[in-house]
Amino acid sequence: MTPCHVSGMSTAPKQPKSRLSVPQIRGLKGTRPVVALTAYTAPMARLLDEQVDVLLVGDSLGMVLYGLPSTLQVTLEDMIRHGRAVVNASAHALSVVDMPFGSYQASPQVAFDAAARIMRETACSAVKLEGGEEMAETIAFLTARGIPVMAHIGLKPQHVHSTGGYRYQGRSEEERTAIRRDALAIEKAGAFSVVMECVEQELAMEISRELAIPTIGIGSGPGCDGQVVVTEDMLGLFERTPKFIAPLADLRGVIQSAAQTYAHEVRNGVYPAATHAFSRKRDD
Repeated sequence: MTPCHVSGMSTAPKQPKSRLSVPQIRGLKGTRPVVALTAYTAPMARLLDEQVDVLLVGDSLGMVLYGLPSTLQVTLEDMIRHGRAVVNASAHALSVVDMPFGSYQASPQVAFDAAARIMRETACSAVKLEGGEEMAETIAFLTARGIPVMAHIGLKPQHVHSTGGYRYQGRSEEERTAIRRDALAIEKAGAFSVVMECVEQELAMEISRELAIPTIGIGSGPGCDGQVVVTEDMLGLFERTPKFIAPLADLRGVIQSAAQTYAHEVRNGVYPAATHAFSRKRDD
């Protein structure tokens, strides 16, 4: 990339002089809601960093950035590449990187090897993995070895095929009991927080009251200790968004309008003008 193509953003990593820590995020329980957003790229991380407590490099990047049908095709290398970009471009928010499908389920040791690689190669502050009771042993193994873990229960996108699709959780008493057991198990195992995705809101509120660690809801109602959404959904970049998202902008429309204007100006010889080009007389 030549200097002509640089858009004015410094590529030098920021020094995390005041980055929020895992104990600080855990300490927000009962004081104020935790604010979290996803970030997959350096430009987005720079824009969001000062506004949020947590930047989550979610494996949802597979669907959001790459147009994949699910998160299952995302690799460890994908997460490391994007995680490194987000950490390098941020200085305030706690950085959490998702562990992709297949990188942690086989055994606690396999999970440790993958998590250690993520933390070493991205310099993130924590990892996130999906699962409740079945992952408690792995969470305990990681946390005992210095790897902070954010858990993820309720709707688990990496389980989309086994659960039959994306649907809210906690419809039946059996589901509600299982989710509550998951929450208690991951807390006991040492997770410092837990994402609850699309959990029935009354159940999410009850669990939030029962746990000593922060619950971060996504589609789980206002009773959680914090909230996270996919930033691109919040910005209105997609034609359709989940029911639980209220877009706060219409960047899809803004981008389409800007592209339309650009195309019109290029086709009609309006852009570039002489002032947009280099001249030996003017610029030397």
